[in-house]
Amino acid sequence: MHVSPTRSPVLVVLAIAIMLVAAPAQAETIVHTERSLYRNIVVYDESGMRCMKFSRAVLAGRQSCQFLRDPQRLVFRYTQMMMAALYLDPEPHRILVLGLGGGTLPTALANLPSTTQVDVVEIDPAVTRVAQTYFGFKPGSKVHVFEEDGRVFVKRALRSGRQYDLVMLDAFDHEYIPEHLLTREFLAEVKGLLGQNGVLAANTFSNSRLYDHESATYQAVFGEFYNLRSDNRVILTRAGGLPPRDAIERNAAAVDSRLADIGVERDQLLSLFSTKRDWREDARVLTDQYSPSNLLNVQ
Repeated sequence: MHVSPTRSPVLVVLAIAIMLVAAPAQAETIVHTERSLYRNIVVYDESGMRCMKFSRAVLAGRQSCQFLRDPQRLVFRYTQMMMAALYLDPEPHRILVLGLGGGTLPTALANLPSTTQVDVVEIDPAVTRVAQTYFGFKPGSKVHVFEEDGRVFVKRALRSGRQYDLVMLDAFDHEYIPEHLLTREFLAEVKGLLGQNGVLAANTFSNSRLYDHESATYQAVFGEFYNLRSDNRVILTRAGGLPPRDAIERNAAAVDSRLADIGVERDQLLSLFSTKRDWREDARVLTDQYSPSNLLNVQ
């Protein structure tokens, strides 16, 4: 834009601001929609990204996104925070992920040199098809998809004696985490799948009204945990007790070169590691008998 030298700098700044406000936001380009047994699935392109959401609403939360020109690079801060689970164990071999979305996390985990198997549990076959068709997700010899309820899978795996080095909880519907995947009983079942030093990473919300209850529930099952807070909150803990801070930093350095390629920034993540208790002392633990997430999580 050409600016006359006689025009007031204040007026120039004001004119630019008005132009920016008036400029229309880049519209979503709908790529695919379908109504599955569980939800409405919408795939759309916007601002150089392809995203998935479980509602047609404009302000609906995005379940998954990838950069169209660099699909391996992690878009969301929470996915980077989930990958910080490697700071507790830099070489997991057997990994379980509850919740597929576009397949971002399973794909990143399968590309780790140490990984021998990634089991992904997704209740909705339509999400699996969409992830493969529109997000390049590719099950194979290392990545296996189980289309069933996450808790059912965990119970069956527990009965069969299956063990994992890393479990990631990332299952959401259009509102929040399904309530049967929030309880003390469920987390105890998940803990039973972890090896001696198995790591758990759980994606939750920082601003949820369930925050205090979730925190109390995780503490009741796992004891102390690392609490990483940004827009989302990621809980990181380990069955054999938390590694000390110096071990976290050594592990972070060990995996830094691999994770930097997918957009994980070590220094930023390390600054989020905290074990400080920031929830109410009297918060009630969520159980199979008391898990009214639909009421507690009303904004």
